[in-house]
Amino acid sequence: MRLIALILSLVTVLSVAPPVLAQNLGQLVSPILTIDREALFEQSRFGQRVSSDLDAESAALSEETRKIEQELEAEEQALTDQRDSMTAEEFRAAADAFDARVVQLRNDRDAAQSDFVRRFETAQRDFYNRIGPALGQIMQQRGAVVLLDKRSVLLAANAIDVTEEAIALIDETFGEGSNLVPEAPADPDTPAAPE
Repeated sequence: MRLIALILSLVTVLSVAPPVLAQNLGQLVSPILTIDREALFEQSRFGQRVSSDLDAESAALSEETRKIEQELEAEEQALTDQRDSMTAEEFRAAADAFDARVVQLRNDRDAAQSDFVRRFETAQRDFYNRIGPALGQIMQQRGAVVLLDKRSVLLAANAIDVTEEAIALIDETFGEGSNLVPEAPADPDTPAAPE
């Protein structure tokens, strides 16, 4: 019931809002703007370049994993083929060594995958940190005080969506971003500098 009341209130405000909200050079001036964060990453040249780099790294990681799996299968088959020519103790020792190697390689692959996920999250966080000033510029030009992700907004007028404008500004400001050095992650043990 509260949701319906909230929607009706929002519809009422939006229907009354046009006289309150000013038009500035063809742009709606609103204290609230929305943006599609995923589109910024997927459609800007900077985000696409970061995504392409990460996709290439992921493909290389997958290819390396496939090669390791093939090597292990061949090694397992060779061990199975040699079983008849080995004593039970020799076979058990070889099988245990093989199992230990499999476990170690699996742990290494898991660690590599976790490291990749961390780098992916860091790259996305770096992207959003770097484009923050561009988004702030759009907010200032539009007279906004808040910028919300479209996915968290239930209902909004399309005029307050600045995604395409932001992508154009990101492309103009950063291009592919290939000349940017990734920001170093904050050291949790280092105290913040006073403002």
